[in-house]
Amino acid sequence: MPTAKLSIEGQELELPVVEGSEGEKALDITALRKETGYISLDPGYGNTGSCSSDITFIDGEQGILRYRGYPIEQIAANADFVEVAYLLIYGHLPSADQLETFKQELTYHSLLHEDMKKFFEGYPPAAHPMAILSSMVASLSTYYPEDDVDDVDDEDVRLNMVRLLAKVGTIAAFSYKKTIGQPFIYPRNDLDFCANFLWMMFAVPSEDYEVPEVLRDALNLLLILHADHEQNCSTSTVRMVGSSQANLFASIAAGICALSGPLHGGANQRVIEMLEMIRQDGGDYQKYVRMAKDKDDGFRLMGFGHRVYKNFDPRARILKKAADRVLRELGHKDPLLDIAKNLEEVALSDDYFVERRLYPNVDFYSGIIYRAMGIPTKMFTVMFALGRMPGWIAQWLEMRNDPANRINRPRQVYTGATERDWVPVDER
Repeated sequence: MPTAKLSIEGQELELPVVEGSEGEKALDITALRKETGYISLDPGYGNTGSCSSDITFIDGEQGILRYRGYPIEQIAANADFVEVAYLLIYGHLPSADQLETFKQELTYHSLLHEDMKKFFEGYPPAAHPMAILSSMVASLSTYYPEDDVDDVDDEDVRLNMVRLLAKVGTIAAFSYKKTIGQPFIYPRNDLDFCANFLWMMFAVPSEDYEVPEVLRDALNLLLILHADHEQNCSTSTVRMVGSSQANLFASIAAGICALSGPLHGGANQRVIEMLEMIRQDGGDYQKYVRMAKDKDDGFRLMGFGHRVYKNFDPRARILKKAADRVLRELGHKDPLLDIAKNLEEVALSDDYFVERRLYPNVDFYSGIIYRAMGIPTKMFTVMFALGRMPGWIAQWLEMRNDPANRINRPRQVYTGATERDWVPVDER
């Protein structure tokens, strides 16, 4: 096994080199503090591998994303979201019988306990759907506790994974209905996962509603593209909380809270808010392009560039084509979408953006598609969470099954005051 040598104050330490299946290399610094008293300092963990994982591979330089080895382009073109969820959680593609059983389980467990409806009644009308979602997911642990947290093969654990994936769509749709004051619409046994969610979102008791195929297909694609994305902020949160042996629902609720931040899952919401600001300012998108290029101006174009992808985000390539198709089939005329298309054209041709690789990312296109589908802006991050659910479940399960897992406990470099004597209040 190759090693790297680290020399500190005359002491040499050999660090094992770990290599992943795609050639990624890492230095194992497990013994660093014990042997030398030093720790590594890496704000934001941008150079720190927190775990080994079999689930998702990303090569940001080459614009590659694979789930369990399958290229995202093939998955997006051929798969159903439920298939992808099974693949991520169980590690292999389901047989026809396994897929049918999984679909039936998701249908069977999609209803919420009737008592949970009372929780929705307690939220104020202006409550953000993400806050409702995280609270409701956490509350599921009171209805479906784990009997044995040490047994990762426990049937309760397996059932809870199915329950969570099945019920989160119902919770999300109910949270939307709560914000607009409409009665809840219950799931139907004859609809698939994506169609059922759209039914619960948009149907009303007094009207006939048929889920448009174009919306069902668009949602299926969006959920697939959001299903997992390696060790990002929310996924790392799920694993960190789960490392304490917190149950699945508590761990996922923490991930939802992490996703709610505008620098993470809230990015597609900020795209639409930016487009709305440009529209209200007369629609002069070129003005905002100039502002974005001015280093002395604090304005940033939302939805351009990505922390991981230094090439074009492969999910954005797929969504760009989907956005064109969805907008064409729906026949939407929306000034915000026109502004978005103009900004996209600038970003793909202007030397400033091309040289800095500030391409439109997945948040840019997903926001456009969700808006065209009639999904309100406040629900965008909830949609992200709905798609990310199988990835979070898979990451949590992998962490729980890892015999090397231990409770996460990052270190710090203390920069505060050194020891000093306490001063009584009358002497201050």
